[in-house]
Amino acid sequence: MLSPERLSLPGLDYLAQRHVLTYMEDAVSQLLENREDISQYGIARFFTEYFNSVRQGTHILFREFSFVQATPHNRASFLRTFWRCFRTVGKNGDLLTAQEYHCLLQLLCPDFPVELTQKAARIVLMDDAVDCLMSFSDFLFAFQIQFYYSEFLESVAAIYQDLLAGKNPNTVIVPTSSSGQHRQRQPPNDCSPLEGVEASLFYQCLESLCDRSKYSCPPSALVKEMLSSAQRLTFYGFLMALAKDQGINRALGALPDKGDLFVDPAMDQELEKLVAQVSGLSISGPTSSSGDAANLPVRHSPRINSPWKPLHHRRKMDTESEGSNEETDSSEN
Repeated sequence: MLSPERLSLPGLDYLAQRHVLTYMEDAVSQLLENREDISQYGIARFFTEYFNSVRQGTHILFREFSFVQATPHNRASFLRTFWRCFRTVGKNGDLLTAQEYHCLLQLLCPDFPVELTQKAARIVLMDDAVDCLMSFSDFLFAFQIQFYYSEFLESVAAIYQDLLAGKNPNTVIVPTSSSGQHRQRQPPNDCSPLEGVEASLFYQCLESLCDRSKYSCPPSALVKEMLSSAQRLTFYGFLMALAKDQGINRALGALPDKGDLFVDPAMDQELEKLVAQVSGLSISGPTSSSGDAANLPVRHSPRINSPWKPLHHRRKMDTESEGSNEETDSSEN
């Protein structure tokens, strides 16, 4: 079904807005790299399956980071995939360090930059030591803001520093380099709760930034509502407020509300099928010494392996040995 937005924009503008050329170039590149295999079932089928995977959000699995972060849809797909794959970490109440969360991210994107993980951890820990333990929900919502709005946050950090230094608040810095080249952000000085910048002036700069930036930004109306009750704020206080705001989370559309974070009926159904399959194999294995039909399920057993189970199991052993059952500060809604 055609959306009204598609019909209201010129063809080239719509293609650019939806990054269609990015996907076409990637599809053609994969077609050329795998032309011998693809020739066996046809080019038309290849393009059909490729764009089905784009629509479903599975096209970012195990891809290089430059592709994962190339479009807003790719970023949202990666966030959704990370949540669905590793939500059992939070469901079981496990606490992980930034390095361990980074290992999980690398299972989906092998060259995922550690700098992004560390920046997300600093949002949760308010720039404290990034080797502290964090709950899954705290890290996930902070990571969502840092990953999806990475260019926006780089500009916000520069604006905040300028306001602290008393420089012209109308000076807006918009990143021009690819977000794949993540610079080490100098953390603003948030040591004292009395420090910070005037919230209304800060919002005026953010509104101007959102109007001029070509990168993804949070909806300015939601940011204004979020800052309306504050007189002054710090940089990491602003980032934490972004991470906890459910309106911004809904506008982004990649993750469910926090109350539904560990509810995923479709994934639960798939897991139940896998558990039933594993149970069937364990029951039928010892009793069937021969027989053709009894041995058929064994051919599917390699698909049952879960890449995150070894790490998850190891983490539980570590926390038990350390005696740590503390939650990160979750003064969430």
